[in-house]
Amino acid sequence: MSTNTLVPVLERNQIHASMKERYVDLTKKFEAHFGCKPVFFCRAPGRVNLIGEHIDYCGYSVLPMAIQQDIVMAVCPNQSQQLNLVNTNPTFKSFSTSIRNFTISKEKPEWFNYVLCGLKGIAEFSKLDKPVGLSILTDGTVPKSAGLSSSSALVCCAGLTMMYANDLNISKLELADICAKCEQYIGTEGGGMDQSICFLAEAGKAKHIEFNPLRATDVTLPSAVSFIICNSCTEMNKASTSHFNQRVVEDRLACQIMAKSKNLDWKKVRRLGDLQVSLECSIEEMLELVDNTFKRTPYSKVEVCKLLDVSEQELNASLSDNTLHVLEFKLHDRAKHVFSEASRVIQFKKICNEAQDGCHKLLGDLMNQSHASCRDLYECSCPELDEVTEACRQAGAFGARLTGAGWGGCAVAMVQTSDVPNFIQSVHSKFYSKDAKRESNIDAKLFATVPGRGAVVYKA
Repeated sequence: MSTNTLVPVLERNQIHASMKERYVDLTKKFEAHFGCKPVFFCRAPGRVNLIGEHIDYCGYSVLPMAIQQDIVMAVCPNQSQQLNLVNTNPTFKSFSTSIRNFTISKEKPEWFNYVLCGLKGIAEFSKLDKPVGLSILTDGTVPKSAGLSSSSALVCCAGLTMMYANDLNISKLELADICAKCEQYIGTEGGGMDQSICFLAEAGKAKHIEFNPLRATDVTLPSAVSFIICNSCTEMNKASTSHFNQRVVEDRLACQIMAKSKNLDWKKVRRLGDLQVSLECSIEEMLELVDNTFKRTPYSKVEVCKLLDVSEQELNASLSDNTLHVLEFKLHDRAKHVFSEASRVIQFKKICNEAQDGCHKLLGDLMNQSHASCRDLYECSCPELDEVTEACRQAGAFGARLTGAGWGGCAVAMVQTSDVPNFIQSVHSKFYSKDAKRESNIDAKLFATVPGRGAVVYKA
């Protein structure tokens, strides 16, 4: 894919027929709130990661696809340099500030803080001295805190809005990189998967996404299979808890301790993928190194400091604000997950591209192994995710696994397309019908999806 490829800017009559009524409704709501019509719309999709969990920030490739659920922003620039943010969901409060001077809260972040991340990222990248003011009405169909990248879709949609409103030309690859970095304003130390698939996705295709440099290649999924999204009905906001950033820290410490054991300049090696490149080892050799380097039980701060020959003050300086309280680190298990999951991504891509006999079962086995690793080694599952993935397997799925950061959110299951109606009915019976809260609004919690298109601008 060319690095110069821009996000498409389409006419309003090119909006898919099934979505036109939504955009008409958005226009009416925008006009009712702001007293004018929107000038353009920006759309950014959510995503489901088919395999490759918690490894993008370690430098390893992932295999996601965009979904049809999305974030849409109706936008009208203004000359007052005022930023006005409104959400169609009445539970999300409105927000107004100067577009040139705002702060982004990391404490219990509101939805609009993600929007501010995207706006700030583009403004800083493009060195905008006087960005135009913006009135924005936001509408979302990606469930929040569900592992389908609603927060990153907000960031990406806002970044795209800032770019288009200020007549900037920034490539898809650059947008993905900017939006991945600027999400750190809110305290999330993620990789780049969510933002990359948001901008690089194509309808009908999954993507194998590699990093450093960022590149995406098509993956042809098996025919006659569908992917089913199953919400565990448990939420976890990764920006407001330490679980996510603690895993980032554990991976980095494991990397640096192994680098030091191999006499590398360990302070310069921060990602497990970079360590593998430096050592010129295979994944299998890296897994052996993990077993030979680390005990299976957790390490205390004192033990980590001793292994790296640093003071606790020096160690704390490398931790994020919300991981300073962490007293133990499970280095063996975290690193073992990363290397084994990286291997599963490559196997998944290979099986898809070669269209091997029995590929459905092989892919399903990899998905099941991935979930087991997330549950047992990375400890990013939860009882509800374990329960719903097991319900999927009992209902006939080839494989099922958590998707996204975990600790709640959604699972994804691979199912024979002809079996989808029976599969959904069975999972409904086994997991959702037991609890009135789970069963409410069921169509938004249990549904089939297909690979969708990436971000787009529509003229109003």
